[in-house]
Amino acid sequence: MTSLSVETLAADAVEPITSAGNAQLGIAVLAGIAVIVLLITKFKMHAFLALTIGSLALGSFAGAAPAKTIASFTAGLGSTVAGVGVLIALGAILGKLLADSGGADQIVDTILAKTSGRAMPWAMVLIASIIGLPLFFEVGIVLMIPVVLLVAKRGNYSLMRIGIPALAGLSVMHGLIPPHPGPLVAIDALGANLGVTLALGVLVAIPTVIIAGPIFSRYAARWVDIKAPEKMIPQRPSEELDRRPSFGATLATILLPVVLMLVKALVDIVVDDPEQGVQRVTDVIGSPLIALLAAVIVGMFTLGRAAGFTKGRLSTTVEKSLAPIAGVLLIVGAGGGFKQTLIDAGVGQMILDFSKDWSIPALLLGWLIAVGIRLATGSATVATISAAGLVAPLAADMSTTHAALLVLAVGAGSLFFSHVNDAGFWLVKEYFGMDVGQTVKTWSVMETIISVVSLAFILLLSLVL
Repeated sequence: MTSLSVETLAADAVEPITSAGNAQLGIAVLAGIAVIVLLITKFKMHAFLALTIGSLALGSFAGAAPAKTIASFTAGLGSTVAGVGVLIALGAILGKLLADSGGADQIVDTILAKTSGRAMPWAMVLIASIIGLPLFFEVGIVLMIPVVLLVAKRGNYSLMRIGIPALAGLSVMHGLIPPHPGPLVAIDALGANLGVTLALGVLVAIPTVIIAGPIFSRYAARWVDIKAPEKMIPQRPSEELDRRPSFGATLATILLPVVLMLVKALVDIVVDDPEQGVQRVTDVIGSPLIALLAAVIVGMFTLGRAAGFTKGRLSTTVEKSLAPIAGVLLIVGAGGGFKQTLIDAGVGQMILDFSKDWSIPALLLGWLIAVGIRLATGSATVATISAAGLVAPLAADMSTTHAALLVLAVGAGSLFFSHVNDAGFWLVKEYFGMDVGQTVKTWSVMETIISVVSLAFILLLSLVL
């Protein structure tokens, strides 16, 4: 990515913000993470405030001067928002256009019209994966739930047989595929190539989502055999529209940024000469900022205008898309600040020193750290950001493909066993009308399968590539 990376910031720091030894640093890291976990879980504090306070606590426990800790935190926050803030905003605009124009409904209805019987779980995982590309997980759930309930009722399916594939598609996209916030931040932190990460992410995501979705849903439906809850299905946006975009135009708009980024990655590999005109062009159009901006501009015509939106309605849609992501941007930024505090305190070097004596591969180490933070905080994004900061030094000497695989390993770890401290857990529980035990046996187990299976494929790719 073109933004200032955390490695650059760390390199610019002449010396660590503290001279603490490895033992004190280790205790400081545990204490800092413990403060964040306690504030989020016990005191229900917003993750932005918890990460900010946890960063200051980390610096204090490590014996750093408060001014240096504050400088590290603000530098990390600024570089992270600079790197991914605009991308998150563009992704939110595209997602809102997709939802409000009825484009998402068009994709759903078209696929469902051509699917029935045993193919339905496969159709659901396909729909959710396509819908999940540009949308945040929570937005994807809100869009997919009416469809899941409708299909389950109409076809008299077990809710889990239809719901689990949809949730798996959304979750895998959220954890592994940019432009979702977690993977984008990890790519920035580890200095990975976005196009290569995207390509390898798709390669890992396909078998993972098949195993955790349609295949696991057979067992989930036996363990928790429930029907769609008897309540009114929410009205879908397209029901208020006179017309909506075509299936082809909607699909092309969603896939446009993905295609542009993949073309850039392919040209970088094949041409491998920055002076060539072709590579110069693809470097520009395939950059995440331009790719997403192009999709948003195209979407205003293929989605907004096609649905009959006036200029005023388009402007309102864009405005409404940005307000809900303020919290996401603050959390991601504060996570970047915490990450930079870790690096400037010398924690990354400490892990690098320790890892020389360990027989744990870097990919597995990144996964394990993300798993620990995920279990403690309940946030996949916080887990990805923090783990990426901790393992950043390990990526310094890695090849392009292995740096991308480390991003995916961290993302995979961030999805491990969602439970009661995760907002997504309660979202799924309430929408599907399950109790806590049923949610653990279905949703939590599915998340764990995604995490473990994707790690297995990542390790396999690391042996082949």
